[in-house]
Amino acid sequence: MIRISYTASLLIILSSVLVNAQVTVTTDIDYISDSVYDDNKDLLDIYMPEGKKDVPVIVYFHGGALLVGNKDMDKDFGYKVAESGIGLVSANYRLSPDVKHPAHLNDAAAATAWVINNIEAYGGNPQKVYVAGHSAGAYLAALLAIDLSVLKAQNIEQSKIKGAILISPFLFVEETAKVRIERDSIYKTIWGNEPQSWKQASVTPHILPNRDNILLIYADGDDDWRKEQNERFATAMRAAGNVNVFTKEVPNRNHMTLLSAILDDDDMVAKLISDFVMKEE
Repeated sequence: MIRISYTASLLIILSSVLVNAQVTVTTDIDYISDSVYDDNKDLLDIYMPEGKKDVPVIVYFHGGALLVGNKDMDKDFGYKVAESGIGLVSANYRLSPDVKHPAHLNDAAAATAWVINNIEAYGGNPQKVYVAGHSAGAYLAALLAIDLSVLKAQNIEQSKIKGAILISPFLFVEETAKVRIERDSIYKTIWGNEPQSWKQASVTPHILPNRDNILLIYADGDDDWRKEQNERFATAMRAAGNVNVFTKEVPNRNHMTLLSAILDDDDMVAKLISDFVMKEE
């Protein structure tokens, strides 16, 4: 485990961009200590505001269609969130075709449980833990927020999740899986080939009351089907009695630049997240 502290006077290079940072980074923490996963898929990194205590924390899961990616993809995002006064934990999880649903989700739940049980030692408030992700990672975060059985299996009460921030997710697997499998058979390794399995892996069975406080962010350049799923999910959740479910379309962005342009002057994503979390403070 490597612990690195950056002060406000130090310039660091991130993705070829010079950034003033005041962030403490703790890398490669094993969140499933009794197992050894290939390719470090059981490790997480913590980005915390330097010298702060009792801060809210976001547990974040990378995108990549549940097939590719790792916790290092969004380092800029981790620093940007931490600079705003919010901790961020970026977690790896196992990927298909090596594993099948719900293994990815179970890993996400284990990482979230680790954060709730341990984040106080790093300056975070375990009563103010949010789940978040981009694309496939946002799908995992959505299920963590609304499928009450997932965290229960980790002996974590659902009330420990303060809210969810879903950045450009797919949500209705019964639709997404069908289209993706028709395009590439590798997607069978994620959810299988049976429509009933797709629906069980979807948000659909969990659009129920008492699953509130969700922010969905998507790009104006996202595919129409993805934007429609985000809006439909939010509408259905509100209809089920969850009044604090919001959507926000970000202009001048596409599916990837929502996060890859996080350091640009016209970025809106970091502020949307900060406003959503800090409104609870």
